[in-house]
Amino acid sequence: MKNEGQPRLRSVVSYVQRGGRMTVGQQRAWEQHWPRLGRKVRDLEPGPIDFDAWFGRTAPVLLEIGSGMGETTSQLAAAAPELNYVAAEVYEAGLGQLMLRAENLGVENLRLINGDAVVLLTNHVEPDSLSGVRIFFPDPWPKKKHHKRRLIQPEFLALVASRLAPGGTVHMATDWEHYAEQMLEVANGEPALRNRYPDEPGGWAPRPEWRPITKFENRAHDEGRECHDLIFEKT
Repeated sequence: MKNEGQPRLRSVVSYVQRGGRMTVGQQRAWEQHWPRLGRKVRDLEPGPIDFDAWFGRTAPVLLEIGSGMGETTSQLAAAAPELNYVAAEVYEAGLGQLMLRAENLGVENLRLINGDAVVLLTNHVEPDSLSGVRIFFPDPWPKKKHHKRRLIQPEFLALVASRLAPGGTVHMATDWEHYAEQMLEVANGEPALRNRYPDEPGGWAPRPEWRPITKFENRAHDEGRECHDLIFEKT
């Protein structure tokens, strides 16, 4: 699929590529469930993914970028059976763990994609098609010289906005204050998006009760770091 007028993005190194083997349980989940639930970006056919065919139904598609070990993702997918929930993650063991969690919760509305989200969005997601995008606690790259590696940059958020349907939302969360400020600045600068909570202090969204508290968020609280949520809507 050609993207006329869409600026070419470099592949953002938005994560730390982790090594290590899967556990026995993760490997079992991969062998049993991946053929039905998962796809690798590098193996996708040219053009947009037919999500209706993959899920076997027509429903709003929500994309979560960076599902980690699936602690939050599995619960969110289970709590929203009306959504076609897609989780993109580069860490194979994390996807194996997510499949285990989804199996334990009886989740049926979840599909998994392994690979670079920039390539996925650019080449395999149609414009104006997603009901929402969630990016929870992306790698903060805290050292100033590494800030250029952060996922939330103007070009990337413009790409995300182009894939959202009108009224669709991008929801970001981080426990690193300077990254939160960068996210807010970038989102405010994207003309296709508007803040759903402009009148809240700082423009931050109230913490949604439905977003599970993970061990990482608890650790941030223990270390004195405040978590910030941002929810922007496509105009």
